[in-house]
Amino acid sequence: MSRLFRASLLALVSAALCVLAPSPAAAAEDAAETGLLRMMHLSPDTPAVDAAIDSVSDPGVGVVLPAVGYGDVSPYQVLPPGTYTVSVRAPGADPATPPALATTVTVAAGAATTIAGVGSFAELQFAVLPDDLTLPPAGRSRVRVVNATAAGSPLDLGLDGGPALATGLAPAGHTEYVDVPGGPGTLTVTPAPGAHTGLPVDLAAGSVYTVLVLDREGGGVEVTTSLDAASPGMVPVGGVEAGAGGTAASGPPTGWLALPVVALAALAVPLRARFGHRAGTRYAAR
Repeated sequence: MSRLFRASLLALVSAALCVLAPSPAAAAEDAAETGLLRMMHLSPDTPAVDAAIDSVSDPGVGVVLPAVGYGDVSPYQVLPPGTYTVSVRAPGADPATPPALATTVTVAAGAATTIAGVGSFAELQFAVLPDDLTLPPAGRSRVRVVNATAAGSPLDLGLDGGPALATGLAPAGHTEYVDVPGGPGTLTVTPAPGAHTGLPVDLAAGSVYTVLVLDREGGGVEVTTSLDAASPGMVPVGGVEAGAGGTAASGPPTGWLALPVVALAALAVPLRARFGHRAGTRYAAR
């Protein structure tokens, strides 16, 4: 690139970034006007499913989470407040067919919720878990534990060097969030009765986690950590389809995009000539 072209590109991209970045007040206002909803598959003997989240008031707004398997946790879906139908079907099933399981959930502005498929396949049901995404104090991590093992003995859970997290936690049960020391550690899992098992966990300071205790293939248990929120208030989110156009419900107002579009349009011809052009690709939510 010529020196002049590089300087022009840098100036225009800098201007675009300044316009795209909302002020903290605007970001807070946007978050307060939407809610968060995600899915967990926590039924050990239930096959993978296609999960769907659909607005009751606006049938054109929704998202499909394909082939969600045991232990999977979807990103949070950013949704307008309202009532939503959550349903599951066999992978690849026609969305018009009756679901294997369905429920309704209310999404509140500024709140986060997890819908978990729990229990055995014969008694599969949805559990609604309210999520607390408040960040912990400096040097600490906030964590809760979900017992996603098959029906059996309750579990005692604790962190080495930290507090006991639960006593007699039944299958499909969950603890409240508690603050623990941040960093690598060992989660001690003790069936009642039974020998304890120490499982490594890494809970970064300044972050919020849900720890899942899962049945391990071949016997025993394992743990996985799902990031609920991280400093500075970031959460793992996915896009929500709106009608046939696939508009993200969490996208910025159109006005934020006006200047970047105009500025970068001036660069489109020379950039395509130098680097080529690739069309955008849509991905299914996971």
